[in-house]
Amino acid sequence: MSALPRSRRYQIAVPLALFIVVLAWWHPYAVIEGVQRAGLYAAIALPMALILGIVGIVNLAHGDFLMLGAYLAYWFAVHTQGDPLVAILPAALGLFLLGAVVYRATIKHVIGSSELSQLLLTFGLAIVLQQTATLLWTSQPVSINTEYTSTSATIGSLTFGTYGFVYVAAAVIEFAGLTFFLQRTRLGQAASASGQNPVGARIVGINVDRVYLIVFSISLALAGAVGVLFLTRHAVFPLVGGGLTFKSFCLAAMAGLGNLRGILWCSLILGLAESLVSTSKEYAGWADLIFFVAIVAVILVQSHRRQVT
Repeated sequence: MSALPRSRRYQIAVPLALFIVVLAWWHPYAVIEGVQRAGLYAAIALPMALILGIVGIVNLAHGDFLMLGAYLAYWFAVHTQGDPLVAILPAALGLFLLGAVVYRATIKHVIGSSELSQLLLTFGLAIVLQQTATLLWTSQPVSINTEYTSTSATIGSLTFGTYGFVYVAAAVIEFAGLTFFLQRTRLGQAASASGQNPVGARIVGINVDRVYLIVFSISLALAGAVGVLFLTRHAVFPLVGGGLTFKSFCLAAMAGLGNLRGILWCSLILGLAESLVSTSKEYAGWADLIFFVAIVAVILVQSHRRQVT
């Protein structure tokens, strides 16, 4: 798993801090909304970055597994009349087990093959999940209304919603947990070694296939847990995962291969930029294009660097 050099971090952090200070003075609501959006995007993108950095596969069904976790929480809330957040652990466990099955049945057989084969396979998985959700829950959007999602706080003359910060907390917990897992546990260190050099990892006795299975399953479990949080504030429908997948891919591409810390930085930058655009009445509809403009810019910059070197 790669990380930004310390000097590069300062080059990003200092201008970003100045931008946040200026934006907070000029439009504080944009900062609050931007940070909350950044938390959601980071929480969604971190599991994708884990698969990309260790297993080396772009999972085009990533957002659809998140959608499935949201529907499981919806089903739980409707049939038990309980709080959907109670379904976080069952949804995460269910997605972990599903991840193991999906890996054994499909993903395992395309590791090391062409990128096109991997993309077609995961795209096919996305279609299967979407159609399955449509058959089970129809194509109509569903949502769960809870009192705590409308909580707010007032600081001086500024009143803002506070529930969105749950996504920030989720992203921080994910990042801390994955960092601890990869750096402090034997399995995590084996995963890092397998991601960097699978041949060498096999030589020293690491069961790379088992490591890939566990990492893939952990990623899906995290996606399922985030899906539960997503349901508490957003409407869910079978195709909702597509946009989330592409935004996660944009963040993973911008941050660099498996760079978890970079995901946080890029999520914050793009969340603030998207929030700033959405505050404009004339250009609010252009906010979703920020991600795709960013990925095109990153690809062009990286291509230029390769040509120069």
